Amino acid sequence: MPPGPVVILVQPQLAENIGMTARAMANFGLSELRLVAPKNGWPKKGVREAASGATHILDGATVHATLPEAIADLHYVLATTARERGQMKRVLAPDAAMRDVVARAGQRTGILFGRERAGLDNDEVSLADAIVTFPVDARFSSLNLAQGVLLMGYEWRRAAGLSSLPFTGEMMSPPATRAAMLSLFSSLEDGLAEAGFYPPEKRDIIARNMRDMLHRMSMTEQDVRTLRGALRALRARRAP
Repeated sequence: MPPGPVVILVQPQLAENIGMTARAMANFGLSELRLVAPKNGWPKKGVREAASGATHILDGATVHATLPEAIADLHYVLATTARERGQMKRVLAPDAAMRDVVARAGQRTGILFGRERAGLDNDEVSLADAIVTFPVDARFSSLNLAQGVLLMGYEWRRAAGLSSLPFTGEMMSPPATRAAMLSLFSSLEDGLAEAGFYPPEKRDIIARNMRDMLHRMSMTEQDVRTLRGALRALRARRAP
């Protein structure tokens, strides 16, 4: 897995937010967390519970007195904000920002996230190379720390080519053969005839319509076996 960007939380206050940030990072393969002057000290009571198992990220987290100290070894830094800052910086959406990060192979990169209430201040934003903002509803643009980290982690994983789904839902049984379908038609139509389902003058039309309906289902061999088993059970139940 290519190295992901460092996640840097500036003066985070709530243990729950830091723990959920670690969880969001682990969801998408980010591993390095840095905390800048966390309020009320570190570690915080309840942070490990909020991480829901992502405690390896908390164990490896480093604490820094200032933001310049936290980013000193990085080559490229992004600042997340929901507000326009009036600074002459590139403004990127998360997907474009993470493509830029992935393209910087061999460079150390980081993403800044601000305080729960106030976000990053303008001086902190000025230390970044570019701004990342989210296409949220302008009437409610506030995200908590973990939500912001989750979105960035997701886009980084996509940009890094690691976004394949864990399962596909593909058919576990092969498509039904014509012979299997014809056998099903025969069983179904004979059973319906025995039950008196068909009006005499409409049997052929109804049978063709039902065959077309079953064809549209793109049935598998297992589907056919299941339906034929159900029909046998119904016929056995009606037998004297």
